[in-house]
Amino acid sequence: MLVTCQQMQEIEQQAFDRGILASDLMETAGCGIAREIQHLYPKPGTLILYLGSGNNAGDALVAARELQKLGWQLSARLSCAPELMKALPRLHLDHLPDMPRLTKAPTQFEKRPIVALDGLLGIGTQGQLRPAMRAMTAELNALRLSYHAYTVAMDLPTGLDADTGIPCEDCIVADVTITIGFAKQGLIADTATSHVGRLALVPLSDLEERADGVPRSLLTPELMRAWLPQRDFDFHKGQAGRVGILAGSPGFLGAAELACRGALRAGAGLVTLIVKEDTYSLLAIRLPPEIMIKVVQDYREVLTMRFDALAIGPGLGFAHEGEIMDVIRASKISAVIDADAITMVAKDLSALDHGQHLLTPHPGEMARLMPAISHLSRIEQAETAAQQMNPHTLLFKGARTIIATTGQETLYNTTGHPGMATGGMGDVLTGVCAALMAQGIPTHQAAALGAWTCGRAAEIAAQQMAQNSVLPTNVIEHLGVAMN
Repeated sequence: MLVTCQQMQEIEQQAFDRGILASDLMETAGCGIAREIQHLYPKPGTLILYLGSGNNAGDALVAARELQKLGWQLSARLSCAPELMKALPRLHLDHLPDMPRLTKAPTQFEKRPIVALDGLLGIGTQGQLRPAMRAMTAELNALRLSYHAYTVAMDLPTGLDADTGIPCEDCIVADVTITIGFAKQGLIADTATSHVGRLALVPLSDLEERADGVPRSLLTPELMRAWLPQRDFDFHKGQAGRVGILAGSPGFLGAAELACRGALRAGAGLVTLIVKEDTYSLLAIRLPPEIMIKVVQDYREVLTMRFDALAIGPGLGFAHEGEIMDVIRASKISAVIDADAITMVAKDLSALDHGQHLLTPHPGEMARLMPAISHLSRIEQAETAAQQMNPHTLLFKGARTIIATTGQETLYNTTGHPGMATGGMGDVLTGVCAALMAQGIPTHQAAALGAWTCGRAAEIAAQQMAQNSVLPTNVIEHLGVAMN
């Protein structure tokens, strides 16, 4: 559920009216923030708190207390004198007497990673920042650029409108935003993406959902765990899903390999790559032994084979477009339609009149699929395309991937990082989604699981190397950990 600033304040007030204490909410929120930071940055480093006078500062101080127990070094920059802080944050500040209070931006750091925690302003602020606060946000942004500090915003980045997602001048640029209770609708606006960064949600069980909240949700492990089937002990490979992959052509062999390896790591019982003779010998020597390769004279032969899901498109080329379109038109099983197959379908959307498929366009492919709506926001494009292609599911790729199916709650992926901006990531995603669909997971949920786990696998890989060095093969290697 997404909420406005006013709705969130009313939800909190209703909790207070029921006897819930603000101090208890702050404790839960702060501990949750600490868990998320430790989750994303497992090696204890230097934590610099940027604190305002409100309760956001209290959440930050509770998080700092918990992270200090784990070995993090603490320091703080205050935007006001301690006596001007609200009672709760002042209390938590006094309970951290050994934390240095910095009078200017730090320039020396003993431990990395460096995490700057934005606890300056909460959701109740609107309009332009005052000069003194702008100086603080500009300083924090400079710390991120000059020292490669990671900026973690609490609830929302200071300077971002919680309702519209419009950033003001010198708005905080966060690598991660940990939102509290419920996601604020401004966080997922297109204008907010570069300021919000990676999203995480700390739920507060004492807060009750509202019936008038927007029916869109962030993807979290708590939401998705029930979607993964639990296997019986006598489970066998025939029950784990048979995936047929139509991918690869001369010059584009890697796309087929990545899709196949992604399907394997996502738990498919049997993975078969369907190829033409001209690519068989080239692919046979590079694919893992678990992959079966089937040579066909005509791609339409796949319609007589036994599969639980298909993946169509990565590196496929257009030499056999007529055959591929006939497969899409006639297939009675769900398919992931990606890459070149999306370009084919864009020429004749009537090919989607049967079945229930998952389309995974990036922005350029979405513009080819639905040129009339390319001027709309990303969320409007995804939901409009899903409505026009009902009952198919749209996975609209991007920094904030959106999963939309008519009649289902629209979902926003929360994982991933800019290092995923490299060729082949989408091929892995296609294989992963096809494997999940083959295991009987509904298309909408399979798309969400695929997006989240690929993004999380990339994050785990980036804990061992620079983000920009993360490759699709690294995502595949860490998929099992992400699913766990």
